[in-house]
Amino acid sequence: MFGPKYILVKWAILGGGLTGVTLARLLKEKGHEVTVLEKEPKIGGLCRSEVRNGFTFDCGGSHIIFSRDTEVLSFMQNALAENREFRNRNTKIFYKGQYVKYPFENGLSALPKEDLFFCINEYVKNLVAVEKGEVAEPTSFKDWIYYTFGKGIAECYLVPYNEKIWNYPTDKMSKHWMDGRVPRPPVEDIIKSAIGIETEGYTHQAVFSYPIEGGIEALIHAIAKPITGSIKTNYTVTSVVNTGDGWAVSNGKETILADRIISTLPLQTLLPMLDVPSPIKEACDALRYNSIACISVGFKGILPDISWMYVPEEQWGAFNRLSFPSNFSSKVAPEGCSAVLAEITYNEGDEISKMNDEEIIAHTVDGLVRMGIIPSGDDVVHTAVDHFKFAYVVYDLDYQKNIKIVREYLEGTLGIDLVGRFSEFEYINMDGCIRSAMNFVEKNTCE
Repeated sequence: MFGPKYILVKWAILGGGLTGVTLARLLKEKGHEVTVLEKEPKIGGLCRSEVRNGFTFDCGGSHIIFSRDTEVLSFMQNALAENREFRNRNTKIFYKGQYVKYPFENGLSALPKEDLFFCINEYVKNLVAVEKGEVAEPTSFKDWIYYTFGKGIAECYLVPYNEKIWNYPTDKMSKHWMDGRVPRPPVEDIIKSAIGIETEGYTHQAVFSYPIEGGIEALIHAIAKPITGSIKTNYTVTSVVNTGDGWAVSNGKETILADRIISTLPLQTLLPMLDVPSPIKEACDALRYNSIACISVGFKGILPDISWMYVPEEQWGAFNRLSFPSNFSSKVAPEGCSAVLAEITYNEGDEISKMNDEEIIAHTVDGLVRMGIIPSGDDVVHTAVDHFKFAYVVYDLDYQKNIKIVREYLEGTLGIDLVGRFSEFEYINMDGCIRSAMNFVEKNTCE
């Protein structure tokens, strides 16, 4: 009478972030019984948003809606329906106190003349050397940057920015994830950029959309709308057990019996729920990732018409990216106010991890004032800091070896399905998470 409660389902999905709710919706549309188990009081994961003091901020970093994948883009747009506004991208890099067009190689004419010459001269020299076979094939991410863009663009922007965001030396990072991800810019575009002729990079981001109300979390709720009855929040999974003909997932009070299980959780969160051999645990422990502190700043005043901004130089602060939500939507800030979201990546034990939230806020506001983004500290009317332990997958040189060991055991030996950024342990954006969910459902269900 007082024993544990049991619920029978076809699929149990661990994690109610973007990947989890997308999987549940798609499986439900195929006629399958699903249960989503989320430990937090509400769904969303890295795509959660909060309304505080009249401001709406995305807690897990800036998110916008765009994609080269037309099916995924339509899925997101259709889910939001009328709750979306479109914007033309106007993105800058804050370089030596001035705004440079993003991506950097498309804004060279804005550089100081010596830097401009350094970038274009090294790009051309490197291009000729590569075509002659005089440059060795890259073996690290840093090598790849130099091999693709030349010494000038590498040292002025790409290496310092990437070492800031990844919080890890680029010469100790694998280059495999860049293959096919970022093409070598055409020499014609580099020359045009250098003499001030407009060129565009990353054109799939040129127009983006964003929810009018609710922040990016509105997208999660729109996707989850048909399956809200299948979501259990405040459910902290403590054990995952193979029963021989399925799975038993429990929080110690209630047990879900499922034919199949899909984890969208970080591998480092999933493994303690299982009894795994030491070599698997060691490989998982060796996988690198970053945490993130997202600093919300609301102030009285207006912002320049900029979508977001990259900040490679340390002198302005530890933040690597600024976004301006009040330029994404007309409904996320009170009248007469603007919103800035600063992102700082960090790891346990480093300088940022030792700062309390008040210190992080003071550090960030000081940098924003010195950059001229906000008029003064006296104009600030709202601040908050949100932390997420798992934010970015870091591809170190041992990544491919370690992820192979972990995934082959979990998927191959145990039969646990892994879908999503930190479950697949791949650096994929929102559209990549949705594509992974779509591919999984298509592969594992039939009409």
